[in-house]
Amino acid sequence: MNRPAGVILALAWLTAAGAPAQKLPLSMRQAVDLALEPDGAVRLQLALEAVRKAEAEKAQARAALLPHVDAYLQYDSRVVNLKAFGVDFAIPGTPLVTPSKVGPFNVFDARARGTQTVFSLSAIRRYQAAKAGLRATRELSESARDNVAASVSKAYLAALRADARLEAARTNVRLAEELLELARNQKAAGTGTAIEVTRAEVQLANERQVLMLAENERRRAYLELLRAIDLPLETELELTERLEFHPVDEADAETALREALAHRADWKAQQQQEARARLAFSAAKWERLPQVSAFGDYGNLGNALNDSFPTQTYGFRLTVPVFDGGGLEARKASSGADLRQARIQTADLRARIEMEIRLALDALRWARQQVSVAEKGLSLAKRELEQAQRRYRAGVATSIEVTDAQNRLARARDNHIAALYQYEAARLDYGSAIGKIREFLP
Repeated sequence: MNRPAGVILALAWLTAAGAPAQKLPLSMRQAVDLALEPDGAVRLQLALEAVRKAEAEKAQARAALLPHVDAYLQYDSRVVNLKAFGVDFAIPGTPLVTPSKVGPFNVFDARARGTQTVFSLSAIRRYQAAKAGLRATRELSESARDNVAASVSKAYLAALRADARLEAARTNVRLAEELLELARNQKAAGTGTAIEVTRAEVQLANERQVLMLAENERRRAYLELLRAIDLPLETELELTERLEFHPVDEADAETALREALAHRADWKAQQQQEARARLAFSAAKWERLPQVSAFGDYGNLGNALNDSFPTQTYGFRLTVPVFDGGGLEARKASSGADLRQARIQTADLRARIEMEIRLALDALRWARQQVSVAEKGLSLAKRELEQAQRRYRAGVATSIEVTDAQNRLARARDNHIAALYQYEAARLDYGSAIGKIREFLP
């Protein structure tokens, strides 16, 4: 299996001898590729085992259509009670009387036996149902890969949001320190008051508290990302991407639905599940038909190995089901219920896919507007703080005006980060909805 270069580097980093001193650089696509390794996410390992089980079930169904051959070697000593088999007669007027037993005598038999199903429409349908089940399981495995890609990319995106919030908190702390220094200088110059210094110290303490919360949130987000990738939790990561705006071309709902039905693995899997249920119902229905099979055996039979000669048996058998206690009708009713359930599930999945697409498109449009508004608000908040600082230095405003501007700038940064996160999350949801999540990775 060919692995992306980023995954090879990451695996080499993880398997290097000794504890590495540097952090592991990781992009979103590399994180997804690591999780999609065969020994990556747990759900992928389970999906692979499900495929192996479906392959075994297909082989079992195919075995009913292939020859069955066995061989045996038997050597025994027998004593037969003839009277037990009804052999008990005598000829009147003569001393001829049937003995009550025969033996002991030896029997040697070395033989090969074989059977072959010539015609069984029910067995053919069962084999076809098993093949459809295998195709469905493989599609479900691909759907599991898409789900893993979506969950890992969301975890990576959450870590990027945590990084952005931490950087914003550090920027706010630096700004609060600068304003505290300005307040102290103003007081030393006689143009400020002690209350303004105290107000700046309170603001700095608040920003440091926010910084501590942001650091804890970042640690939690990184741990969740490591768990999603199934990497050791002590691994130190260095994310190579930033929380940024990646515009995507939005299609109308009908076009997106057609694209989803052509690419989503869970939809393909459900179609195969319905086909499997339909073939299983057909197999139960055609159990009423006669079945034709061929049989034969060939081997040496005699009293001993050196006193035996070849014997053989061969022929055809026609089996006609007459009455099995109602089992055939019960199997037909059960498989019919499975088919109806599969059809209901197919209709429900199609409706759910359409709903996911419409929700994702609405979220994209809403989030795009939020990003635009947040960017404008952030720009205005930065300009307001600059103006408030100039007014404070000039002595025409108090520190209250600067503190209020600083708080509004911090809120604008949070709004901008939240808007970017919402848009990127909606973009990933849209990729999942149309079955192309891995094409939507940065």
